[in-house]
Amino acid sequence: MDTNSKQKIGCLHLIGLMLLAVLLSVSVTLWVVQYFLSPKPFKPIKLDQQEETMLERKLQQIGLPDLLETSQQSAEDLTPEPYSEAGVKREVSFTEKELNALLATKTELGEKAVIDLADNLASAKILLPLDPDFPFIGGKTLKVNTGLELAYANNRPIVRLKGVSVWGLPLPNAWLGNLKNVDLVNEFGNGEGFWKSFAAGIEDIHVEEGHLLIKLKE
Repeated sequence: MDTNSKQKIGCLHLIGLMLLAVLLSVSVTLWVVQYFLSPKPFKPIKLDQQEETMLERKLQQIGLPDLLETSQQSAEDLTPEPYSEAGVKREVSFTEKELNALLATKTELGEKAVIDLADNLASAKILLPLDPDFPFIGGKTLKVNTGLELAYANNRPIVRLKGVSVWGLPLPNAWLGNLKNVDLVNEFGNGEGFWKSFAAGIEDIHVEEGHLLIKLKE
């Protein structure tokens, strides 16, 4: 094989490698755009009949409508009776599955938000559609992850923002008002306002894997 033939084959190999590199780059770029800017909707959580009945009982105990009930109220709900707190539970308890089912049935967030409960941590994934006029990525979907530490110690609740991520990228603490890992009750609960009132009404908050319990004071 003469020198010219070898050079032609070398050029063809080089061109082939360049085309392959371009193809791979385009494929990866398209995948990234599809994954980050057009994430698939979350699958709404559904309860079985036993779980649904249990959730309905919990909602009734705190005066909320049944899971399958519309805005109509039964005649029993409208029966006149004197107010009493005797025998009334001062706590609410939900499983992770129940909270996600409530999102799917009581709101329009079933395909846009999911909640995860772990030890002392409540996390959420949220899909936020962007306005079409938003620069560069208008009309796309923003994928946000956030975590909130929830606990109870020293006779007061603990509410601490663990962080916020957008498209998997953690936001700087400065962009979050320097509130990351700050106990919001301890920071803002000494003055008048929401956090003081909130803390004063909570007797206990307990979050564990798949379960949330909140007890209220009298």
